[in-house]
Amino acid sequence: MKVWIQIRDDRLLRGRASLVRFIPFLLRFFFPLLLIVAVLLFILLFYKDNGHRTISFVEPPKTASITILWAEWKPADYLQILAHDFTRETGIEVTVVQRSWSDWQQHFISEMEQKSKRYDLVIGDSQWLGYGARNGHYIDLTKWIAKQQIEAQFVPTAMQGYAEYPKGSQRYWAIPAEGDAMGFAYRKDLFEDPHEQRLFQQRYGYPLKVPETWQQLSDIAQHFYRPDQHLWGIMNWVEPNYDGLTMALQSVLWAWGAELGNQQNHEVVGVLNTPEAAEALRFYKQLTSYTNPAWKEYYLDTDKSHNQPLISGEAAMAMVYFAITPELLNPVTNPYADKIGFFPTPAGPAGRATSLGGQGLSLISYSKKKEYALAFLEWFVQQETQQKWSDLGGLSCHVKILNSESFLQASPMHPAFSESFGFVQDFWAVPEYAQLLDLSQQHWDEYLNTDQLTAEQSLDRLAQQWDKVFEYGGYYKE
Repeated sequence: MKVWIQIRDDRLLRGRASLVRFIPFLLRFFFPLLLIVAVLLFILLFYKDNGHRTISFVEPPKTASITILWAEWKPADYLQILAHDFTRETGIEVTVVQRSWSDWQQHFISEMEQKSKRYDLVIGDSQWLGYGARNGHYIDLTKWIAKQQIEAQFVPTAMQGYAEYPKGSQRYWAIPAEGDAMGFAYRKDLFEDPHEQRLFQQRYGYPLKVPETWQQLSDIAQHFYRPDQHLWGIMNWVEPNYDGLTMALQSVLWAWGAELGNQQNHEVVGVLNTPEAAEALRFYKQLTSYTNPAWKEYYLDTDKSHNQPLISGEAAMAMVYFAITPELLNPVTNPYADKIGFFPTPAGPAGRATSLGGQGLSLISYSKKKEYALAFLEWFVQQETQQKWSDLGGLSCHVKILNSESFLQASPMHPAFSESFGFVQDFWAVPEYAQLLDLSQQHWDEYLNTDQLTAEQSLDRLAQQWDKVFEYGGYYKE
């Protein structure tokens, strides 16, 4: 047994020695062959010949995608749904990031100041145009818009409001995305009630109907002001934190023949603080007496929407943005859905005007995916896409959609919305708009909530502070 083990061990040792002597032979003759095979496999797998004797690398495909920033509301949901069609057609994935109204603007500014590449496109307020253009945050789309012939496809007021900066320059920094304007919703059953009509006719000397003037609107609000019955004449915007009060009051100012300032040279002293403007402020303060003070914060936020007083049956009329009214027509969310009607902002002594709502779609300069973003813009402006956008619930500003019979009949809100785009106007669209807005909100809120300040004093103080903002910004040349 020991002898056999010894013989076996000797054979193993001799075999290992032979293998060691054979390794140099393997390295000398077979390694080059293995290397050649590896190179051939590499060429087959990672190179390709395009017929021009040119070899190029084939990289693993990356997922194409873009990210869009918008506010948190239903139209943003509609856009995400619509974008699925774009992804199916192009393979480019789209993510719509929604931020609450309360921090949407500040979040955008913070991202831009950091030159963040997080977002490729932004759907922003029209007042952001100056900030985005002059600070290099937006890409100038003027040549691209001309090439795509977009200007002729959208209503002029939409191109001016959502895309053009400076005003009148025909330089464009966005395309119209979600059209919107200030208007009114009302309870048709109250307006059409025979008893209410008799009482109104006796008191005011004319029929109770949809108001054509601000004075008629005020009369109707006064007529239905019955707080002891939990009914108020109107829910009008007095919200002091974002822009609600300013958007409402500027519409009244324009209707009285006043102006925020000279849009060409930015002069405000003597332009904003005029007798006409003071009369407009006094009128709005009187109108506000017919609303519920508890609704002061009601504006855009979901839990404090300007729609809520109508849904609860406590208001005869409500100042609204048309884009936020679909829930008023939904019987699931509004027990008075079949009783809601709409009308555009009425006229004042000097004419008719209403605040522009909605937003434009801009390409952010820091994006690393501009090619994909431009592909989305080109797809979005097509009439077929705009029709789908409208069908989902978006408010298109495309000429052929906005004025089509099918659009006007699709919703009780659409005729008033379409009519409003004939007389929309906008707040200052300059880089300093946020400062200007904060000041108007502050001064006009103070005027509405104190009897220690006259309309003239409020306007004088605001004009002086706006003047300082423009002077500091270098708008006044010697």
